[in-house]
Amino acid sequence: MTTLVLVPTEAERAHLGALARAARVETCGFGPVAAAARTAALLARLAPTRVLLVGIAGSYDLARAPLESAQAFTRVELDGLGVATERSFLGPRELGFPQLPADGSHAALFDALPLAAPAGCGAALLVTAPTASSDQRERDARLARRPAALAEDMEAFGVALAAREFGVACAVVRGISNAVGVRERGQWRVPGALASAQERALALLDEVWIPSQEERP
Repeated sequence: MTTLVLVPTEAERAHLGALARAARVETCGFGPVAAAARTAALLARLAPTRVLLVGIAGSYDLARAPLESAQAFTRVELDGLGVATERSFLGPRELGFPQLPADGSHAALFDALPLAAPAGCGAALLVTAPTASSDQRERDARLARRPAALAEDMEAFGVALAAREFGVACAVVRGISNAVGVRERGQWRVPGALASAQERALALLDEVWIPSQEERP
């Protein structure tokens, strides 16, 4: 079993020295598009059997996902792709435009992907957005569309999509650095969040992952 560990940015990677000594760590890039492209290139070149994405995220619920905790996720959904007005938002499913059609191996892909997770991990939804929530109003609007969301990041959907296309298991661990919508960096807890994420990721390298479950066409 070979695990490729992906980290979005060099700034995050700088806090993950112990993880780099235990596994191959590569940067996947900032945002869902770069992450998907870079992950696909790395999977083609390195052919790992599974992928683990590690980094920081914002929490929608500080009671369940407090600052400086580490969270694993069982599902990722993409928010922000579609048609938006001041009063409504229509995503791929509402528009009837899947991002990818059913192909015999996979169901049509709209805006959600399952993730592999460690045994015993309860259901946990991560939302990926190309633009992070800038304030409480945007946070609330996004949460209204994704009421089960636990945290928000900017890369997991892209990494999971590339892994899906290569038939590779993908797990995600995020350290909670801030509350979603809080842009004041003085309130963020990045070092503590990444320390927790590194500890959880190191444990996950030696754990059995429960395969992701996807609907078939």
